[in-house]
Amino acid sequence: MNLSWLHFAQIPSVLWLGLWILLGIFALVIVVLVFNFFGIWVRAWVSGAYVGLIELAALRLRSVPVGLVVDNYINARKSGLEVTVDQLNVHFLAGGDVQGVVRALIAAQKASIHLTFDRACAIDLATKGTGKTVLDAVKTSVNPKVIDCPSPGSGKSTVDAVAKDGIAVKVKARVTVRTNLERFVGGATEETIIARVGEGIVSTIGSAASYKDVLENPDRISKTVLDKALDSNTAFEILSIDIADVDVGENVGAKLQAEQAQANKLIAQAQAEVRRAAAMAVEQEMVARTQEMRARVVEAEAQVPLAIAEAFRSGNLGIMDFYRLKNIQADTGMRESIASGSAPASGPNPPAS
Repeated sequence: MNLSWLHFAQIPSVLWLGLWILLGIFALVIVVLVFNFFGIWVRAWVSGAYVGLIELAALRLRSVPVGLVVDNYINARKSGLEVTVDQLNVHFLAGGDVQGVVRALIAAQKASIHLTFDRACAIDLATKGTGKTVLDAVKTSVNPKVIDCPSPGSGKSTVDAVAKDGIAVKVKARVTVRTNLERFVGGATEETIIARVGEGIVSTIGSAASYKDVLENPDRISKTVLDKALDSNTAFEILSIDIADVDVGENVGAKLQAEQAQANKLIAQAQAEVRRAAAMAVEQEMVARTQEMRARVVEAEAQVPLAIAEAFRSGNLGIMDFYRLKNIQADTGMRESIASGSAPASGPNPPAS
């Protein structure tokens, strides 16, 4: 015993000073940890979700809100969820909502819905910035929601379609959906459901022989649409499609026929105008040809005096022959004048004297 005391007594005072400094620093760290995290540490320990002081300090060094993580860890452990502080820490650093994920997991567990922590974190990060949360997804899976078709934000109040008889039918539908958590990440959203249901309504009405068939059996629309599995590859499961309102629109077929008749009328008028213009062109062409023929007649008549003169010179025509020709011309002119002046408009010409 004396040898041991002598051994420690031989340690230099500098080493003793360093040892006391280290002990003081360690004690200071312990005091700081206890001072900052004593309340949280005790609360976690009493709740049965123990978290060490060093782990709490590590959360503070990572700029993670210690109270938020520990409180949600306590809630998860008290609810029987197998969640660790490190998992909550990593999700917070990834930009997720730790409280929303824990509440969603608790709600899913109470509703006997299979939802893992990783799936909940994936849904939470996927819905970030969309106005939806993972808790909303779980609530919709427990309590189905109703979607109006068409969407009120689209500016339309009904889905309009035309039956085979040309009568328009206006339909408003309500779609009851439930969240499919397995396909929530990467699945199509509500807009896809609304578009597919609208397409199914238009197709069903368009295949109806008459608008009366649609009015008599509006459930035919919902049955046909449901049979098409419109919720495939979407984040929802369609439970039912209910027709809320059916109205008769305008007679689109008659309107289209009237517009077609008007178009045909304009086409016929255009074709008639083309024919009239062609006839006028032919008429003008005939007038020109008539003038040409008259010019030829005048030209031929001008050759007669020349031919008479040539006949005189050649001795083929005598003076008496010339006088007889003139008398014949005079008689002909007299008969024409008498006929044009005294004969009735529609009667036969009077006999020549």
